Amino acid sequence: MSQATPEITPLEERLIDLIKLKGPITIADYMTDALTHPHEGYYMQASPIGAEGDFTTAPEISQVFGELIGLWLVEAWQAMGSPAAFNLIELGPGRGVLMEDILRAARLRPGFAKAAQVWLLETSGRLRLEQQKRLKPTEVKPLWADDFADIPPAPSLIVANEFFDCLPVRQFERIKSGWRERLVGLDEKTGRLGFTLGKTPPPPNYDIPLLDESEEGDIFEISFETRKFAGDICKTLIDQGGHALIIDYGHMERGLGDTLQAVKDHKYWPPLASPGRADLTAHVDFESLADAAIEAGAAVHGPVTQGRFLDRLGLALRVEALCKNQPPEKADAIRSGAARIASPGAMGEIFKVMCLSSPNLPVPAGFES
Repeated sequence: MSQATPEITPLEERLIDLIKLKGPITIADYMTDALTHPHEGYYMQASPIGAEGDFTTAPEISQVFGELIGLWLVEAWQAMGSPAAFNLIELGPGRGVLMEDILRAARLRPGFAKAAQVWLLETSGRLRLEQQKRLKPTEVKPLWADDFADIPPAPSLIVANEFFDCLPVRQFERIKSGWRERLVGLDEKTGRLGFTLGKTPPPPNYDIPLLDESEEGDIFEISFETRKFAGDICKTLIDQGGHALIIDYGHMERGLGDTLQAVKDHKYWPPLASPGRADLTAHVDFESLADAAIEAGAAVHGPVTQGRFLDRLGLALRVEALCKNQPPEKADAIRSGAARIASPGAMGEIFKVMCLSSPNLPVPAGFES
């Protein structure tokens, strides 16, 4: 099936019927359905990650990524006073590769895994099954949650790698008279999904840029889900103590631009084509994320680029240790994987790392000024 004539999926048919009945929907509602619809959502139907999926994440590229994160978590646990019981939470754990690598590295401090109750925030039954199989040989017995609120309160170390980019965004477009919300409606020529504009301006509390800061045609994105989720995380950190390590692609400062994108078979795909058959994301606004955390009373460290963060954690030393006594082709593969996750020309620059913390804890490793 070519990109010029993408298939009409059952979810697209459902959305077309809904729009005909009730009118255009927000991009946030579209993203929610496209990704998490109980029967037709992208994450509910397929295993999206890896060579046979639609995209690849840093843990899938290099084991060094997860091992360094694991050592970071051990150090953070010790800085918290090595609590005898704590929650080790991963948001959006994919196939379980990152958690597997974290636990392997954490064996350097046996008390860490013994004290940890691993929680995996995952709504996909397919991915839960993969996570269960992968983590079965480890020393932990993970538990799963559909919602963050379902996880019992305890001191917590939280990891979110490529999680916030999947949270829904809303978009607003600047026209001559002001801002209007960009919606998903029906294309007049094809009858299929297409972008349209709302007829009324956004409410005054939406923090939309001033008119003199924009030009006609500019797009502004905001994720209320991200801000709410950050607030929920920070409440746990403030009440119970701990850190949340957030790793994602995005921008350090708020700005204008359309970052909604879809990926299918490791290639870019039209965002409104064949909903439920492609991954759908938007860049994370780290400034907005930090604002939400500060408003909640948490400490914010970073963001720093992923490359700089991994370098500060000892990436080069770990890579060379892994390459020692390996055949040349194996050593080359290890170095190549590390370069992909850390070099500016690959993932090292566009991916950022931020840590949200309870205010009483010291600055965590990797965020020293």
